[in-house]
Amino acid sequence: MLTINEYRKVESLEEAYELNQKKNNKIIAGGVWMKIGDRRIATAIDLSGLGLDQITETDTEFVIGAMTTLREIEKHVGLAAYTDGAIRESVRHIVGVQFRNCATVGGSIFGRFGFSDVLTVFLAMDTQVELYHAGMVSLKEFIDMPYDNDILVALHVAKKPIRIAYLSQRNTATDFPVVACAVSEYDGSLHVSIGARPVHARLVELPLGSGEPDGFGKQLPEGFEKDEALVKELATWCADQFTYGSNRRAGADYRKHVAGVLIRRAICSLEK
Repeated sequence: MLTINEYRKVESLEEAYELNQKKNNKIIAGGVWMKIGDRRIATAIDLSGLGLDQITETDTEFVIGAMTTLREIEKHVGLAAYTDGAIRESVRHIVGVQFRNCATVGGSIFGRFGFSDVLTVFLAMDTQVELYHAGMVSLKEFIDMPYDNDILVALHVAKKPIRIAYLSQRNTATDFPVVACAVSEYDGSLHVSIGARPVHARLVELPLGSGEPDGFGKQLPEGFEKDEALVKELATWCADQFTYGSNRRAGADYRKHVAGVLIRRAICSLEK
């Protein structure tokens, strides 16, 4: 049972940050994960009055406020066009529309949940996390930072030429993913993000072009995704770079096999 002693709708990020320094005070994002737990919260800190529920698109980036719901990023025309539907695909299986109208981007990213589709897809893009105290941190660095009492303000996704695909495997349509996979190509590199292993997403990056990728040992020339044999070998190698665990949804060996299949399919879909 969730017990909240005091509720505060803050008027500034500074007020929220100061309140959040106390151990038993907690930020309310969407609240959908928090309410499941059996815990007592001294002060629940509500950020909903700070205007952090907006998606701003400029010529150079998307700025996604921490209180933006998953439903909003699912419906956003600009994000859909930029990612060729990958953002929409990453969230459309998450429980249902009612749930996605509550769950927030900030809660999904800050929680760094092992099952997070949202973390997996944003990790495959050039994403920066804006923290109130620590400032701008790349998402690649943020996923390994210790949990603290900072506040996630927004995500900044750089707009640059990109090809990206997202796929997942689920036992049932609206359940947590067994494996989540995002593959992208930008800045002359291939980026492979695998989540739900069942720990949080990790990233493997390989240079494209004339150089030989570290570890894989073969060049990935332009149009490599059309070479089925090369893609199959690459997908198997990428899947081997991640660690996997077992839980009631799937075993480690099964997850590894599925990851290789999803990576191969995602790479092949980049040529379309």
